[in-house]
Amino acid sequence: MLVFPNAKINLGLHIISKRHDGFHEIETCMIPIPLTDALEIIPSKNQIGWDSSGLDIPGSAEDNLVVKAFNLLKNDFPNIPFPNIHLHKHIPLGAGLGGGSADAAFALKVMNDLFNLHLDSYFLEEYASKLGSDCAFFIENLPKIARGRGEILEPIDLDLEDAYLVLVNPGIHIGTKEAYAGVIPAKPKVDLKEILTDKARWKNELVNDFEASIFPSHPEISQIKESLYSQGAFYSAMSGSGSSVFGLFSQKPNRIDWPKGYFVFEDWL
Repeated sequence: MLVFPNAKINLGLHIISKRHDGFHEIETCMIPIPLTDALEIIPSKNQIGWDSSGLDIPGSAEDNLVVKAFNLLKNDFPNIPFPNIHLHKHIPLGAGLGGGSADAAFALKVMNDLFNLHLDSYFLEEYASKLGSDCAFFIENLPKIARGRGEILEPIDLDLEDAYLVLVNPGIHIGTKEAYAGVIPAKPKVDLKEILTDKARWKNELVNDFEASIFPSHPEISQIKESLYSQGAFYSAMSGSGSSVFGLFSQKPNRIDWPKGYFVFEDWL
């Protein structure tokens, strides 16, 4: 079975407080975008098979979230067959786009169908939340407000079908420790859902808290945001903890000559 796990972007991201479990309490709106990997899973007989292509994936097969997704199901369903897995990696890694989480969530959905487990979305989200904070989002793969670590999801009606996306990744790695280093957790003054109802408010009020921490030490990322606004984006922001920056446009903008080595993706949402 062949599927195409897609990336996500964040519309606003508030770091509200530090949790006792070491994670942070967040609030954000995640929306799926049409940038995808390719994941093929077919039943095997004796052992798990793993292969990848495209972008280099660091770590061993056992460290990959797709393999971990299988092992999670195998613990509760010991009779399911082993899978042969091939992952073609196209979504930049560690870029705030949720590519690894999407791969894991789609793997859960594929194996649920392939092995006739009959798990509904609720149980798949429970499994996904054990793999990563934003994995559960990709089970239903619809615009949602995410709270808690990112696993508490609330549907939201957003009309972005006429929005054109330009996504730029400069290839700068932002570690989790670095991303949180300059963030002072605080409860947002304005309700995120309220801001999202009015696109005219997005530019000034829809904030990613990580930008204040990351932009001073990585002005190149800030400059991408400025470039997207200069080309007419009605909203631009860093996605997740970076370093990808996206712009949303009412119409397809003129081509921007980005520096060599940048990853650039464009499409209608």
